[in-house]
Amino acid sequence: MKRIAISVGLAVLVAASALAQQHIVITPSGARPTIYGPPQAYTGRAVADTLVAPNDPSHVMAVNITFEPGARTAWHNHPAGQYLIVTSGVGWVQERGGKKREVHPGDVIWTPPGVAHWHGATAKNAMSHLAVWEFVDGSGGQLMEHVSDADYLAE
Repeated sequence: MKRIAISVGLAVLVAASALAQQHIVITPSGARPTIYGPPQAYTGRAVADTLVAPNDPSHVMAVNITFEPGARTAWHNHPAGQYLIVTSGVGWVQERGGKKREVHPGDVIWTPPGVAHWHGATAKNAMSHLAVWEFVDGSGGQLMEHVSDADYLAE
């Protein structure tokens, strides 16, 4: 019985010691570079600020993206789905085969795993959103073809 108590006590001390080694980390905003969205993933100009990059133990990615009027992502999907939180402007979101939908500040959009979609600004308004998704087996998703101007402007 004493051995069990000692073993449990040691396990608690080891766990407490491991937890004591963890600390809050603050990354100052100026420490993260702002980049333009790459042309293979975007039509038009989109400016991206990566807030959270996937690393152990978390596999979450969070990016604040600002789309100029007319800018949008290519068709793409995410293996674990994606949240978009619109922070300013007016934008459009569409899943493949569905209707284009208008989004506004405060709207939260959930795209389920594997659903092909695009999102971006309207033709006349800029739009910013926070995009949050999880990497699965090292993949954040599949990039597909660009959204054509005809599809982008279709009612």
